[in-house]
Formats: sequence, structure tokens, C-alpha cells
Amino acid sequence: MTPEVTPATMAGMDEVKVVVAHHERATLRVGDVFLKVDADQARIDVEVEAMALAPIPTPAILWREPPVLALAGLPGTALGRLGEPSAASPAAWAAAGAAVRKLHDAPLPPWPGRSVEDIASELDRECGWLVANDVLPADLVTRNRHVAGAALRRWTPVFTHGDLQISHVFVDGDTVTGVLDWSEASRGDAMFDVASLTLGHEDRLDDLLAGYGADVDRDAIRGWWSLRSLLAVRWLVEHGFDPSAPGCEVDVLRARM
Repeated sequence: MTPEVTPATMAGMDEVKVVVAHHERATLRVGDVFLKVDADQARIDVEVEAMALAPIPTPAILWREPPVLALAGLPGTALGRLGEPSAASPAAWAAAGAAVRKLHDAPLPPWPGRSVEDIASELDRECGWLVANDVLPADLVTRNRHVAGAALRRWTPVFTHGDLQISHVFVDGDTVTGVLDWSEASRGDAMFDVASLTLGHEDRLDDLLAGYGADVDRDAIRGWWSLRSLLAVRWLVEHGFDPSAPGCEVDVLRARM
């Protein structure tokens, strides 16, 4: 049984580690407790409700004192990190795939996701910005905008995590112990989650699909790799991250050339 951890008991924990911090939110680690600080309470509301609805392991909520959400740490380690080879076994990737399939087969959450039209409009804006500001070569943007078109089709909505980065899935050996960061959860395209989890780790797609199932649209997955990367570059730059680091978003885009 996990002991109750309250704001008062946190006072005795003297080691604070910044896990991630940017202009919108921050996550801190204090001992074995993770503190998510987010001024957007609607986003935290989604995270709390999505974790309650998800049929797969999620972190235990210890307490909530807006704007802070305290979560218990998960056993094991992340499936991997963007920009680094994943040391996880094929069986661990398959287990992650099975967990994602279980989520996608679950009843839909009550709130909607984004429309194809909204995503296409944002993609056009971002591609224009990338070229106009000489952030990326025009031919690189044009090629990936074309590849991204395969993702912009009608899909049957499923319960999606919405930000299923490889570092958000924790495994212990070949077992999934939990999935983090549910603030973007919604009704969406199943292939978006599959693509997000394998972004920068295309060589592990077949391992993931061994657990998820083979009935996937690989063109759509490739489309989402390009689309997610194109949409991410400006946000990453403006929030102090480097999308051109080895193995990250710009390399994902270059791989399409």
C-alpha cells in the first residue's frame, strides 16, 4: 500500500529535481513524488479524468492542490528517450503495443478531439512559418508536408493518449508499469499514438506492432511522423529545446528525403 503523501509531508524531502520545465508547465521530482505545476486547470482536469478512465496502468494521484498535481513515481524505467537508441527488449515494445491497443479499444472519453481540418490548417501555418523564417530548407518542408498528407484522412476515433512519447511509457523488464502525461488525451486517430511512440525509433515499429496488431495504416504512421515533427519545431525552439539534436525531430524530417 502506498503511504499517503500530502503537501505537509513533502517538507521533509530535501532533494528537488527539475524533470522538465517550460513556459506552460513544469514537472519536479521530490523523492519518489512527481509534482506537475500547470496554470491551465482545464488541462489538469483532462489529465485526472483520462487517468481514471484509461484501462492501462497510470501513476497514482497522491493529492491535488491547484496549480499542483502530485503523482506517485512509477517502477521501472522509460521505454526509451528521443535521440537515443532504446535499450528495451522486443518483448517490452510488444507489451507497450498491447497496452496501446487496450487503450484504443476502450470506450471513448466524453470530450472530443481535434478535427482533420483544424490539424491541416495548423500544419499549413507551421510549414509557412518554417520556410518564411529560414528555420528549415524549403525542400525539406515541402517533402514532409507531402508525406504528412497521408495522415490527414478520415479516421474512426478511438481513446488516444495524445502525447505518447517514448519517455512517457514505463516498463519493468517486459512489463508495462505505467503511462504518464495524459493532458492531451482525447478522441483521435489510433495511428497518431502509434507514430508518437515510435517517433525517432522507426526500427522498433515492428516490435510494437507485435503486441498492437498488424491492422495498421503504415502510410498514415509515416505521415504522422512527418506531421508531428513539422508541428513541433517552432514550439520546441520557443520553449528552449533543440529539435535539431541528433535523432530528434529534424532528423526525423530528413529521413523522409
